[in-house]
Parts: sequence; C-alpha cells; structure tokens
Amino acid sequence: MLDIVLVTLIFFGLLYSLQDTQAMALLRGMILLVVFITLLTSLVDLPAFSWLAQNALPALLLAIPVIFAPEIRRTLERLGRAGTIWPASAKTESVALEQTIRAVVSAAARLSARQHGALIILQRLDNLEEFIQTGVQMNARVTPELLLQIFYPNTPLHDGGVIISGPQVVAAACVLPLSASGILNRTPERQMGLRHRAALGMSEASDAIALVVSEETGAISIAHAGRMLRRLDPERLENILIAFFRPQNGKRDAAWYEKILPWLFKRKDE
Repeated sequence: MLDIVLVTLIFFGLLYSLQDTQAMALLRGMILLVVFITLLTSLVDLPAFSWLAQNALPALLLAIPVIFAPEIRRTLERLGRAGTIWPASAKTESVALEQTIRAVVSAAARLSARQHGALIILQRLDNLEEFIQTGVQMNARVTPELLLQIFYPNTPLHDGGVIISGPQVVAAACVLPLSASGILNRTPERQMGLRHRAALGMSEASDAIALVVSEETGAISIAHAGRMLRRLDPERLENILIAFFRPQNGKRDAAWYEKILPWLFKRKDE
C-alpha cells in the first residue's frame, strides 16, 4: 500500500505542477505517442520498428528533464519557499499590502484613462531576480505617481516592464520573455502588441501576476498561469489582486473563490 501511495503521489504532484501550462500539452502528446508505439509493437510483428522504439525510449527518458526543466525548477522553488507568500497575519504587512494594491489599481486606472501603455509585474513566490537584473534598479515605495512617471511616453523607463516585490518597485525597464503559445492569436482582437505577449510570457515562466494597460485602447488586462483576462474595470482588478495576494490565513476560502470566479468562468469573448 505504501508503495502504491508513493507512486500515486509522485504522479499527482507532477500532473498538478504542470496543470494549465504549455508543458501539459507536451506531456499529453508524449503519453499518447508512447501508448501508440506500445500498442503498435504488441499487436503487429514489426521487428525493425520495435528495435527503433526500444532504443529510442532511453533517449526519451533522458530528454524529459531537459524538456520540463522550467516546470521542475519552479516546483522546487515553490517547495523551498512554502509559506513565504505575503502574510496577512501581521497588521503592518496587511496594511502595506492593501496600500500597494490600491496604488497599482489607481495607477492602472489613470494610465488607462490617458491611454499610456504599461506593463507591471507583481511578484509572488517565484524568484524574478534574472528578470530584475535586466532592468534599472529602483527599490522605491510603490505609489501611483511613480508608476505614472515611469510609463509616461518617451521617457527612458517607458519601455519594458516594472517588477514589484512586496511594497517596492524593485526595477523598471525590465526585459521580459515573450509568449509563443499562440493564445493571443485566437482572441477576437489579434493586433495585441509586445506588452500583452510579454505579460503572457511572464505568467508562463513564473507564478507572477502581469498587469497590462493597452496603449491603443487603454484596456486593462491581467495574465496569470498562461491565461489572460481583459477589459477589467478598477474595482474588478482590485478584487482579483486581493484574492491572489491575501487569501484568508493562507487558505482559499469562500470569499477567495467569490472574487476569483469571474476569472475562472470568464466569457468566451474574453
């Protein structure tokens, strides 16, 4: 029983860590390929093909850690940082968290009204140091005025993304990875620019929340775990950010799900 439970937990942990990621589709394809080859070699006598499949299997097993390296790294980082998400138990940290979220929401609303493009990354558990090093170090307290100044058109820090960790703007003008998933190509508006692709790419590479303000339409969007929710108003944006960063006592209670349901069950046109 212990043997079966351990193997089950390993497979469950692997599938859970890959859920809603690009690697899940890749893993599904690999499993289907292995099942197809196994059935083909067992039902039909194909000596040459069976020899090729048997010799290719060890190479496939060696390739799995390389293919899933980012997902494995993120899983290990989450295990190492278990319980380090912004705590809500301390009153001072809870107040600082609320002030940070309000500052981000206020800045997003004002940037949207002025149609100034913006890309803001809110760090959660995953370490974003490799992306922070590509930008200009700031380590300044988050305020709406600071974000408005950073994303003012044609200023030195306008291009790239801002990374926020806790109550501080850690860096600006950061270079972020672009998504290659093609999700944005299936949306009604296919003319989304690099900011939206970078936001989606950042959400695929980490567990961070990426907030985007469109320079063309002023629409506010957020991306997480390879998904994007667009056309947000400030109130809904604030509710979603609070739901992500301040679950009750670290647990996802009924209020958490009530705030996050609009994300999970979004309309088709979103």
